[in-house]
Amino acid sequence: MALSGVGNDRGEMRILENLDELRTDLADYIAELSEVAVKERGVFAIALSGGSLIGLMGKLCEAPYNKTVDWGKWYIFWADERVVAKSHSDSNYKLAKDGLLSKVQIVPSHVHSINDSVSAEEAADEYTFVIRQLVKTRMVSVSDISDCPKFDLILLGMGPDGHVASLFPNHAALDEKDEWVTFITDSPKPPPERITFTLPVINSASNVAIVVTGESKAEAVHMAIDNVGPDSPSLPARLVQPRKGKLVWFLDKPAASKLDGLQFSE
Repeated sequence: MALSGVGNDRGEMRILENLDELRTDLADYIAELSEVAVKERGVFAIALSGGSLIGLMGKLCEAPYNKTVDWGKWYIFWADERVVAKSHSDSNYKLAKDGLLSKVQIVPSHVHSINDSVSAEEAADEYTFVIRQLVKTRMVSVSDISDCPKFDLILLGMGPDGHVASLFPNHAALDEKDEWVTFITDSPKPPPERITFTLPVINSASNVAIVVTGESKAEAVHMAIDNVGPDSPSLPARLVQPRKGKLVWFLDKPAASKLDGLQFSE
């Protein structure tokens, strides 16, 4: 059973009883957005992240979703990526390929991963160019309030420090306003070199989902969602505020355990 509610201006919260319910609710949500986008635009442009997110999307590989989702219309991107070889265990591409993409009928040419043979800076520039070409052909929509791409869905996890994509607390990348994709060479968690969507791109999406599980992230969830006052540090996750899109938080009970005013009935 899910608890669902709108938390102040921080989007919709879906709090699930356990991981299995969360996986099912997340699969339903993604499948529904895919269906709507394909009906409206003929394609579904989705950006993934790494970490535990891919595993939590695993139900999409199972019935009924593996047959009912129109996989051939998916265009897949990464909201952030580690600048390592695609075969490396740290690669978000490899994680998604092994855990999801190889198990469903995705069109290989619709999978847009970074160039893993160049520097982080060059990889970010090239990835921006790829996205710009797809915006021109409207495979990716364009925001009507900025020149940013408007992805149908950006899926994010969140770290215990409140980072999303590869936007870390107090990092200069948080202040990037002009680039669609930026790079970092000093990630506080390894590997150090990464590319990441910037906040303007994340906040231009039609839909953003932040998926968080586990008690170790409960404090960061509280700081990212609750009204914590102006003197509290502003976590990157708190800066995710889609300008015309919809933000949904998928939380299990341990991750939601420190939210203000939340009473779980046994």
